[in-house]
Amino acid sequence: MKTFVVISDSHGRLGAIGKLEPLFAENDGIVHLGDGSADMRRTVSAFPEKTYVMRGNCDAFYGSDEEVIEAEGVRIFCCHGHRYGVKSNLGRLAARAKELGCDLALYGHTHKAGIREADGVLCINPGALGAYADASYCYLVLNKGKATPVIVPLERLS
Repeated sequence: MKTFVVISDSHGRLGAIGKLEPLFAENDGIVHLGDGSADMRRTVSAFPEKTYVMRGNCDAFYGSDEEVIEAEGVRIFCCHGHRYGVKSNLGRLAARAKELGCDLALYGHTHKAGIREADGVLCINPGALGAYADASYCYLVLNKGKATPVIVPLERLS
């Protein structure tokens, strides 16, 4: 079993990331899906082997455009989502995930948390840590080829 903390759209809200730092230490992976990628520099320094940072449309230089993570028999496509029109629908995101052989797609950009299936791909948006929405993240458990995502309001940590 592997566990991941998935966040997105922190937009400079370092306090929100600070609240999650105890979780970062005890989980197997940390994924930031962009728009605030530079907010993760401290986390990358502390946990370089398990931190994945995507670059969003508001990020200039820091992070990857896309990543594929494989753990527990699950292939995960990670991106910010703006290049796939996720504010309109998840079709292009799901198509890219399938093209890469992924069962799961993690994306941000919309600031709206959600777990939906699109064309056989489980698409997960953890929501935003920024000021434009109620703060949330995704706690993702992978076990023997199965993914179990849970959207968690950040207030639960207070």
